[in-house]
Amino acid sequence: MDRTWRNGFIGGGIMVALALSISSLAMSQSIRTTHAPGLDFSKYHTYRWVEIKGQHPDPTVDAQIKQSIDAQLSAKGLTKTTQAPDLNVDYQIAMSQVQKWEPYEDWTDTSLMGQRMQKYKKVSIEFGTLVIDMYDTAAKQLVWTGRASKTLDPKSTPETRRKNIEIAAQRLLATFPPK
Repeated sequence: MDRTWRNGFIGGGIMVALALSISSLAMSQSIRTTHAPGLDFSKYHTYRWVEIKGQHPDPTVDAQIKQSIDAQLSAKGLTKTTQAPDLNVDYQIAMSQVQKWEPYEDWTDTSLMGQRMQKYKKVSIEFGTLVIDMYDTAAKQLVWTGRASKTLDPKSTPETRRKNIEIAAQRLLATFPPK
């Protein structure tokens, strides 16, 4: 066997293995999104970030998450603003398993008067999960939520973390706005 060919084959094999390991990490992310049915998302043109508990404590990672989501929302035609936005956007992450009671809007259950009822559901956010919520600022209602598991790992390198965040943002917002 020619030594040059063998070294190229081995080097190429390492590159393929590296690419597969990165893509398998991204592929292992579980993505779930839900939205208010029947809502016309074409009316939303602007958004702003709102601060909530559960954001990443490291300012660098916080900025990476917001920049990745900003890029996807911009590509979808939304503009970030600080003045009278159509949507409020927030995110939460779980660096350990968290279980708590959180209000959520059940878009399928209505009262006798046809009004949506707020219910309480036990929510479990698993380790490494990124959750994005969007609220209609006028109606003060949750209109879209997405969850990407296995996004953040404190043991990953900064470059791997950045790539995982970008992949999660792309996959979470791939079908946004809902049709």
